[in-house]
Amino acid sequence: MTEKAYQSNPILDKLPAHLKQFIKPQNYEDYSAIDQAVWRYVMRKNVDYLSKVAHKSYVEGLEQTGISIDHIPNMYGMNRILKEIGWAAVAVDGFIPPSAFMEFQAYNVLVIASDIRQLENIEYTPAPDIIHEGAGHAPIIASPEYAEYLRRFGEIGSKAISSAKDYELYEAVRHLSIIKEAKGTPQKEIDEAEKHIEHLQENMGEPSEMALIRNLHWWTVEYGLIGSVENPKIYGAGLLSSIGESKWCMQDDVTKLPYTIETAQKAFDITKPQPQLFVTPNFAHLSQVLEDFANTMALRKGGLSGLQKLVDSRALGSIELSTGLQISGQFNSIIEHEGKPIYIRTVGPTALAYREKELVGHSTSHHPEGFGSPVGKLKGINLAIEDMGPRDLMAYKIYEGEQISLEFEGGVIVEGTIITGTRNLQGKIVLITFKDCKVTHDGTILFLPEWGLYHMAVGQEVVSAFNGPADLNSFDLISHELSKATTEPEKNTANEQLELYYKQIRDFREGTNTTTSRNKVFKELQENHPEDWLLSVELYELAKKSNDIGFQKEIMAHLEVVKQNNPKVGHLIDDGIALIETPEVKA
Repeated sequence: MTEKAYQSNPILDKLPAHLKQFIKPQNYEDYSAIDQAVWRYVMRKNVDYLSKVAHKSYVEGLEQTGISIDHIPNMYGMNRILKEIGWAAVAVDGFIPPSAFMEFQAYNVLVIASDIRQLENIEYTPAPDIIHEGAGHAPIIASPEYAEYLRRFGEIGSKAISSAKDYELYEAVRHLSIIKEAKGTPQKEIDEAEKHIEHLQENMGEPSEMALIRNLHWWTVEYGLIGSVENPKIYGAGLLSSIGESKWCMQDDVTKLPYTIETAQKAFDITKPQPQLFVTPNFAHLSQVLEDFANTMALRKGGLSGLQKLVDSRALGSIELSTGLQISGQFNSIIEHEGKPIYIRTVGPTALAYREKELVGHSTSHHPEGFGSPVGKLKGINLAIEDMGPRDLMAYKIYEGEQISLEFEGGVIVEGTIITGTRNLQGKIVLITFKDCKVTHDGTILFLPEWGLYHMAVGQEVVSAFNGPADLNSFDLISHELSKATTEPEKNTANEQLELYYKQIRDFREGTNTTTSRNKVFKELQENHPEDWLLSVELYELAKKSNDIGFQKEIMAHLEVVKQNNPKVGHLIDDGIALIETPEVKA
């Protein structure tokens, strides 16, 4: 994507190209007056209710992060304020891959889906939208301790290894979110999409690291409660942005449990209200659980299990050996011996790095078809190659120009002439290059001389295994094409007419056009859009301010008819009127 597609700043400048590909312009002028009315209704209702039940950081953060009750936030305006707390925000293409979402957080960047929910989904939508992310995520990061938790979560979460089924589920959820928000989608299609997700969720097999850490993300960042189990407050963005679930979650029907590392095993269903929620005593406890979980990840444990996770993922990943050498590619097979890996192999483009920096001469163009190497100690020698000093290397004839045969524990044999060794900053050998080299294991050929030079990684053990490349510049990670919009609103004469009514009343309320006849708009609304309720609520608000009692009664009579014809919106109408009858909410 081009840099001109969005307005950058020093924080966004640091983003790698593979994250910038998901950023798209907000196109603020595309928001209709109906969209603005939906935002205003949700925010007025949320702030009124959440000021009583949300963590104190929420209300304080609304002002600090530039979130207005009356206007959908403009990303540029938000960024001017967010930079004061070291963060930034970008508009993205709806659902993005979980690892990318978390990696944005690691760079102190909030990803915000710029689309806004349809009026008929005003209480809740599974699709990411600006209400969920702008009004939910942004205010709470004004708490420095929580903001650091979010950053650290992104840093660790982006290294979590996924399974092949995780990506299939991600695509299915993304599809559901799009068709659910798109006007005119047949209910049968939505039902089928939900059943497909349900089927996938029931057949995921052993949960991957990404699945487990996403559970932790869901039960904290999205649906977290804080305080005591008996008297919790809300801090999760999913609850802060849903006028339905923020009330539902406080009922006794929703079980409240202490938040622990075991919460990672509790899956969630994005299509239904949550039957239980988890309560953290404070934000510091969130960070402690996160570190405890990171200790279980291949990122920190490495070993055979970590390698096997990479093989199962069938995706780009990396391992780090005890010398610090990092191998990045799609891991294809492992030879093991007594519970330890003794030979690893990748297929396709592979790169070698040290401390996240690609080794000169070991890019994907040098290893286009994969890479293989023994891991471990030499048979019958207690001293590992990486621990050998110059004298030791000379004694074992491991130096340039020597024709040598190295037998590793487990039976891997490397025979060839050493050309050179690559050393790390401490002077330890991390890579040995051979010519005329043959590599075998129990008679099976792993490498032949005619295949070219053989580069043998040096490392007694695999200390880390993680998602993605060690050096981001080693691979072309640009594959995402921006869609025009997550949902395409249906445009017709009736909709355009309704949008015009909303705009006229919005302009009147804000003083930009006070010549509009509210009574005329109301009559036309009754005649042409009798099912619409939100504009009538806004008209009632104006009638209340001008103390036009006759107009108030006329509107209320109409709203009663709307409620009778569509009972599902009854509580929305009642709540909107209740807000107007009480002193105005401010933030």
